[in-house]
Amino acid sequence: MKNLQFRLTQHLERLVIERNPYYASAGHLFAREYIRSHFAKFGEVLTHDFEVNGNIHQNLILQIAAKDHKQRSPLIIGAHYDTVAGCVGADDNGSGVAVLLELATYFSENPVKYPIQLIAFDMEEYGLLGSTAYADKLKHENQKIRLMISLEMLGYCDRTPNSQHYPAGLDKFYPNTGDFIGLIGSIPTIPDLLHLQHHMKAVVPCQWLPAGWRGLAIPSTRLSDHAPFWDAGYKALMITDTAFMRNPHYHKSSDQLETLDLEFLTQVCRGLITGVANLS
Repeated sequence: MKNLQFRLTQHLERLVIERNPYYASAGHLFAREYIRSHFAKFGEVLTHDFEVNGNIHQNLILQIAAKDHKQRSPLIIGAHYDTVAGCVGADDNGSGVAVLLELATYFSENPVKYPIQLIAFDMEEYGLLGSTAYADKLKHENQKIRLMISLEMLGYCDRTPNSQHYPAGLDKFYPNTGDFIGLIGSIPTIPDLLHLQHHMKAVVPCQWLPAGWRGLAIPSTRLSDHAPFWDAGYKALMITDTAFMRNPHYHKSSDQLETLDLEFLTQVCRGLITGVANLS
């Protein structure tokens, strides 16, 4: 994992452009093809097409075989590549996509117990449409998965007191400084939350939250691509810097590369690699 921060920065320098599918279609296309070209270094890139208002959108998928090539239920790791209008989306979600691309690099060279599907989802900002289409496809085909992990904003860190906010009541149980990465899961994922926290906290401060069965009691925990997998009955969790509960640039034009803590992002990526590599 030498030079990991340098490679993450290289990805971000290319991805941090407006990537809205309607209002910045050229940037959206560039980001999609950048992801495709990186995935293609490691195998065939599958395209999952889905339709929205008569337009075809694409989720991009790289499949990595298990190290013993057995056909176990796959581990899905996804990040969305679209942005809201008028936003270059450094944290939301350039940071998640950059980590996704480095997971492709690492796990292609170091496969693990489970087959892995790395997925770049489109249309997250329009209602989790890409991940919903894919989760529905899996459910319709009676496909089983080991776990789905959504990478949702991973690069913003604020080490000043009272920089972290929470849904009502949770502030009594969690720190008020926004210097940690959050793991948000459903009740069935608690063993995986504990496992990932154990491995990630060795390199980056880490907190975990079990958000009920589908996150319905805490609606803000459903605002990413894991939620459609919860709704389809799959085990899924989100890794996040907590978005608007910490990052003042959320969905604003100020969500720029310069606002990210690249050392923090690198630690998150390194911890995630170790946690995934040791999943039982």
